[in-house]
Amino acid sequence: MPLSARMPELSALELLLSVARLGSLGQAAKEHGISQPAAGSRIRYLERLVGLSLIERSPRGSHLTPEGAVVADWARDVIRAASALDTGVAALRAERNSRIRVAASMTIAEYLVPSWLVELRRRHPQVAVSLQVANSAQVAQLVLDGEVDVGFVEGPNLPDGLSARTVGIDELRVVVAPGHPWARRRRPVSAATLANTSLVHREPGSGTRYTLEEVLGAHGELAAPLFELSSTAAIKSAVEAGAGPAVLSSLAVAEDLAAHRLVGVPVEGVDLHRTLRMVWPTGRQPTGALRDVIAVVGASEAPTTETTGSKV
Repeated sequence: MPLSARMPELSALELLLSVARLGSLGQAAKEHGISQPAAGSRIRYLERLVGLSLIERSPRGSHLTPEGAVVADWARDVIRAASALDTGVAALRAERNSRIRVAASMTIAEYLVPSWLVELRRRHPQVAVSLQVANSAQVAQLVLDGEVDVGFVEGPNLPDGLSARTVGIDELRVVVAPGHPWARRRRPVSAATLANTSLVHREPGSGTRYTLEEVLGAHGELAAPLFELSSTAAIKSAVEAGAGPAVLSSLAVAEDLAAHRLVGVPVEGVDLHRTLRMVWPTGRQPTGALRDVIAVVGASEAPTTETTGSKV
């Protein structure tokens, strides 16, 4: 049931207990960092509020009336309970602020998150991080369901209910095996040709897959996939074995291109850049460890909520 309107404030009860312990309104005022007139005013207000005389004042000091002694006994229990509540909440807050649950798309998790975590650990060794790796659609859903505190996704669109902050720009690269005919092309592949070519794809829900479908959709009906594989490593192995072309993050293929295990194929007529975003539930301002993560990833754009689609 709701508390009575006559319920005193905790600060007034604490002052009453100080008077009882010290036997002096002036000493109680000093202990609470207020003037004696302010303490007297607070006690008089408390007496009017409860409808009882609580303190008797005399030249020798102040002491509690019989009613004041009873109220003080009850007040001790209230103050102890409030102190336990305050301590417990502080402990929960400290635990929450020192632990953060993160989900990241595969590309971001493999190529960006490790360095972020190392830097976060250097700056804030008390912060513990748990990381789930999934495709972008799954990451967004984990954030919406409250399973994680923050997510990192790829792709142009966000579902309703998420705020986002840009953390980077990535470029998708068309790659083939050195023996593939496209590896010897002197001219870029057209967007229409890429759209009509069967590729080794990530699974539906992947940010890479969705970005590619979005940008190539205007250039004709997309060819059926050669394969749908759920990891970047599997796709690179399939391409290297001669299965066919694939489109992957430049972060994922940089070493393979440098080692000539794969060959990059330029494409004309389409922009294959995409935005990498940090996302969290709309209306929940980043605090504690979340602010630390924002500082580490170096996000510079203002948070924005996007509701332009249901995939990411």
